[in-house]
Amino acid sequence: MDFIQRTIDLARDNVKNGGRPFACVIVKDGRVLAEAVNQVAQSHDPTAHAEILAIREGSKKLGSEHFTGCDFYVLAHPCPMCLAALYYCSPERVIFLSTREDYSAYYVDDRKYFTMDRFYGEFAKDWKNRALPMEYKQSDEAILVYRDWMYFNNME
Repeated sequence: MDFIQRTIDLARDNVKNGGRPFACVIVKDGRVLAEAVNQVAQSHDPTAHAEILAIREGSKKLGSEHFTGCDFYVLAHPCPMCLAALYYCSPERVIFLSTREDYSAYYVDDRKYFTMDRFYGEFAKDWKNRALPMEYKQSDEAILVYRDWMYFNNME
């Protein structure tokens, strides 16, 4: 199977069906493990990006959060949310078929606090200096949740 073409075909079909132009195909051992298209427009869920949905499906099939031995094919360079998820699940590699610069003449998805041009700089800032208003409310009780987690995980 041509996984690049499969990714393109999924994205094209999603656009024809009222969705956004993004798709993800996860491959393990030369076969499709999971695939998804961006469902944000259809579901009104801002986290329903193709990579996130494919990771959810793939995790169930793998029975793991670790994507060892998997390749991800994505139509575009991953957004910051998807990029973070990809780092977290640790695939072998990510193959993307277009950059933001490639498609920017046709597709822009800027939000109140999020713009592609600004986000990576925002992420690197101290939380007190970001455009997104954030407050830190220190809580000793919140830290106890982590202590409990450590305790219960060491009992096994």
